[in-house]
Amino acid sequence: MLSLMSEPTETRRERAARRAGEFPPAPEPLPRPVLDSHTHLDITVSEAGVPGGGPVDDPVAAVVDLATSVGVDRLVQVGVDVASSRWGADIADRHRSVLATVALHPNEAPRLADLDEALREIESLAARDRVRGIGETGMDFFRTGDEGRVAQEESFRAHIAIAKRYGKALVIHDRDAHADVLRILDDEGAPDTVVLHCFSGDAEFARECVRRGYLLSFAGTVTFGSATALREAAALTPPDQILVETDAPYLTPTPHRGRPNASYLIPLTVRFLAETTGSDLDELCAAISATGDRTFGPW
Repeated sequence: MLSLMSEPTETRRERAARRAGEFPPAPEPLPRPVLDSHTHLDITVSEAGVPGGGPVDDPVAAVVDLATSVGVDRLVQVGVDVASSRWGADIADRHRSVLATVALHPNEAPRLADLDEALREIESLAARDRVRGIGETGMDFFRTGDEGRVAQEESFRAHIAIAKRYGKALVIHDRDAHADVLRILDDEGAPDTVVLHCFSGDAEFARECVRRGYLLSFAGTVTFGSATALREAAALTPPDQILVETDAPYLTPTPHRGRPNASYLIPLTVRFLAETTGSDLDELCAAISATGDRTFGPW
């Protein structure tokens, strides 16, 4: 006891710095395969690298193969601007385990000199067969102030229209904007399939989304100690309206919070959800898989 007390205590900031750049070990495989409904492979391989380290000929294949080894056999690569959307559509053509969504992130829209031209580029990509969703689009009042909200809303409305024209799922980024997201969906008329990416609402918002038939996609944030409201939201969401995602390389689930994320860590979030909601793990995996195929598939 005395020797432990005499050792310097590591601060949270120091611990985060120590872990930065180190991918966690692979978790125990799931009993049934599921998908990662929202990942950024381009950002993962360019900023965080490849789990396991070392040079590889095809970094995307390495990430996909590791995910497959633990029961995550399908990935949805999500675009945030024209360049990443085009990259994702091309990757989906080359990797049968990967499908793509295309969009302008809500924080990207106010920065663009020509929003209309960017939206035309997104619409041209939406027509491609292995592009199965329009997103991530939506509203973000956390990072964009009042001066950017007109452009955000214009962009969001345009993406809703594209999703409906092409019969694709709408993947929504909603940060501190729950009421406005619902208002705009009501104004425009929601597409047949709506996914609330990295669901961040409380039980009341979850009930409203469930009532409307929307899908709630839970990320590693649901495992965070402070996320009581998210766990309450997950507990009331029917299994056939649940998706699970990494948002990699961000939002790594506990116990590895602060380290880089990748699709192979999805089992941590799925197991946590099963325990939190009292669901049978095998049945929850089957439900998530079926919902993923219904939303984006077939692969």
